[in-house]
This record gives sequence, structure tokens and C-alpha cells, in this order.
Amino acid sequence: MTLTSTPANAPTRAGAATAASTRRRGAAGWLPVVPLLAFTAIAFGIPVVALLNGAFTVKDPATGATSYTTANLDASLHGAYLTALIGSVKLSAVCAAIGTVCGLLLAQAVVTSRFRALREAVLTASGVLANFGGVPLAFAFVATLGNSGVLTQHLHLRDKGWDLYSFWGLTVVYLYFLIPMMVLTITPALDGLRSQWREAAQNNGATHAQYWRHVALPVLAPSLLGGYVLLFGSAFAAYATADAIVGSSIPLVTLQIADALSGNVLVGQEHVALALSLDMVLVAGLVMAVYLPLQRRSARWLA
Repeated sequence: MTLTSTPANAPTRAGAATAASTRRRGAAGWLPVVPLLAFTAIAFGIPVVALLNGAFTVKDPATGATSYTTANLDASLHGAYLTALIGSVKLSAVCAAIGTVCGLLLAQAVVTSRFRALREAVLTASGVLANFGGVPLAFAFVATLGNSGVLTQHLHLRDKGWDLYSFWGLTVVYLYFLIPMMVLTITPALDGLRSQWREAAQNNGATHAQYWRHVALPVLAPSLLGGYVLLFGSAFAAYATADAIVGSSIPLVTLQIADALSGNVLVGQEHVALALSLDMVLVAGLVMAVYLPLQRRSARWLA
């Protein structure tokens, strides 16, 4: 009988071959992502670098020499620029809060409806209205609810204190596209609420309000906050609608950036405009820092 011996280093060779195969599969898995990473680096990386460079650059008008300083950031946090930044944060926070509540109620009504056609109609309309903004939206509201608008004249709204060209008037305009956006955002999360949770709460004697307070809302809280962040960002970055309706009557940071870039107020404030843009990025980053941890928690419950 012949005995076949196995080399002592065979397991080592097998392990090395497996590791090499794993590395090759990992490298091959990264290849499809390379175009996306390249596009991201070009489309987002270059503007971010230009923004940071311009925000910290000051040009001497006499010699043309440039130097790096924090003077632009300091200027963006004082005077009219600070007022505009606070005004944008306030407007965005109010619009996002109202849009989140109204969008949640509308989405819940759609999700619990027995009519599938109603659900599809509302979601389709929300997809259209969520992307309807800019000058066309401003024109529609001016023609409808402006000082000489159809409804303003017919319902005598000016006698009741209505003013489209005010803070609350602009809030109503923003809600036109923010509420549909919230409906699209929160509907999948509402679909993820399991019927067993409601049944278990009812079997334990919980009322409808107690179910929402102790079960549904805690589970939906990260999704609601995510929707709030999305609505806040949309309102915070809106420019064309506000510019067409209120112009400079309401201080907003996007309008201040446009004025600084075009030199409507002061000449040579382009770098201050970039500093204001950096302030907007920082505000959005702070809001996202609150949202991301809660989103991971929501994913575990709704999975």
C-alpha cells in the first residue's frame, strides 16, 4: 500500500491563494465605482476647493496681490450679512416645521386610504409639485394672491391683513412645494410601520393617541427629522422664487450672495459672497450631523 504525503506548506499556499483571490475580487468590485468617484470629485470637489480658496482670499485693489485671511468670514457674520443669514435660517426653520407636520398628516391620510387610485394620484401630484418652483411659481402666486391677484380681489384679502410680499406670504409660497416633498419623503416610512405594533398596543389598552405618542412617532422620529432636514435645505437654498416675489424687502442670505456677486450694493464683495456660501454649507452640515445618527436608528426599526 502506498501512502501519499501532503506537503507541510500546503495550507499556507491555499491561504495565500485565497487572500490573493479576495484582493482581486475587491479590486474588481471597485472598478465600476471609479467613474462615479471621478464625477463626484470633479462636480463637487473642485467647487468646494474654489469656495474655500475664495472665502479666505483677499485681493489688494491697489497692487492686485492676494493674501489669505479670515476677514471675509468675519464680514459675513456682521451687519446686513448676519441679518440675512438669520432671516434665512428663521424662514427655513418655520417652513420646514409647518411642511413636516402638514406633509405627515397628508401622507398618513393617503397611506390609510382604501382607494389605491387616490394614493397614486396624490403621490404623482406630489412628485410634480415638489419640483415646481422658481419664477413660474412666483408668477402663479403673484397672479393669484398678489396685491391685484384674483383671489386677493375676490376675497378682499388685503382688508384682512394678507400680504404676499411678507415673511408669511413667502412661507405660504414655499409650502406649495415643501409639503409635497414631505409627502414623498415620509410615505415609505409610514408604509414601514407594522400592523402588529398597532394591534399589540390596542391589545394592551392603548388608545390611538397613545399608540402614536409611544410607538409610531418614536419610530418615525428619525425619518421625520430627515424630512425636516430636506425641507430646511430646500427652503434655505431657494433663490429664484424669493427674488421674484420679495426682492430685497426680506433679508435672505441667497439674495445677499447674488447682490454681492453682481455688485449691486458694494463693488468687490465677491469673496464675501463665497464666505456667505461657506456659512450656508456649515449650517447645512450642522443640521445633517444631528440627522445621521438618528437615521441609523430608524433603519434598524423599519428594516
